[in-house]
Amino acid sequence: MAYSLITLEQSKSPISEAFRTLRTNVQFTSVDSETKKIMVTSAGPREGKSSTVANLAVSMAQAGKSVLVIDADLRNPTQHKLFGLDNWEGLSVALVQDYDYQQYIRETAVPGVSVITGGPIPPNPAELVGSHRMKRLIEGVSEQYDVVLIDTPPIVAVTDAAILAQEVDGVILVLASGEVNKDFAQRAKELLDKVGAKILGAVLNKADMKTSEYYYYYYYHGSNDPKKKHKGHKAR
Repeated sequence: MAYSLITLEQSKSPISEAFRTLRTNVQFTSVDSETKKIMVTSAGPREGKSSTVANLAVSMAQAGKSVLVIDADLRNPTQHKLFGLDNWEGLSVALVQDYDYQQYIRETAVPGVSVITGGPIPPNPAELVGSHRMKRLIEGVSEQYDVVLIDTPPIVAVTDAAILAQEVDGVILVLASGEVNKDFAQRAKELLDKVGAKILGAVLNKADMKTSEYYYYYYYHGSNDPKKKHKGHKAR
């Protein structure tokens, strides 16, 4: 599987424009309440949630924000691959041993972006992300950074994302066009609604337009009003 991350040299690329659009729409959700802790999940696997987290972090940092990415997908950690880090230690170790989480925050090659990698895959990921230690960690880092982005497993597959959705200010749902089943996507929304999550919107990923060689990314604000839909730019 190939992993890609926006670089400074690509700052004017279509995909960079797409994530700037996503960043702007996320900022619009903060008008009435602060949105600092954002969870990103998907309905199923391989829909692009992890690369969405990483590239949104880069885009926010380029806008002057300090951003922390937490890889809470302890079943399939990916952020270390995207940012070129090792994964010998990380969130799972911090939660199991109750060490000071500060020592697991890693600087990246992207100015303004730090990461807590997932760490070794544990036998009890849902128990760890639902622990009081995880809650304290999220609260602690939210006081240090402008934005905290949390990468979680697909919400339909396991309970981890539903647990964490209750600890954040908002949730972004990533869906792969042409791959995710409509009923599966609806089930994902229902699970988020069930735990009272604030759905900021959804990213429609991998939407292959017949008239273009590019993929399109769309961002839908949490509304059924078509006037509130914001279309993103082309992205490879």
